[in-house]
Amino acid sequence: MSDQPVYISTVRIERIKGPYRRAYLPVETEPVAFGVHSQIAEHYGTDLTIHEPHATTLDYLVAATAG
Repeated sequence: MSDQPVYISTVRIERIKGPYRRAYLPVETEPVAFGVHSQIAEHYGTDLTIHEPHATTLDYLVAATAG
C-alpha cells in the first residue's frame, strides 16, 4: 500500500448571505445550493420569507451516508 492519498477532493464553498452558500464540486457543471429549511430554519431563527429554503449540509451528509 502507498502512503499517498488516492484522491484529494477539490471543493470550493462560497458564502452568499446568511445561511445561503454555493458549493462547487468536482465534475458538477453547476454549483450546489445549501441553506436551511423547516425545523432547522426555525432552530436558527432564520426567516424563510427573506432566505429561500434549500437543503442543508446535514441533508447531503445523510444522503451520502445512506447512498
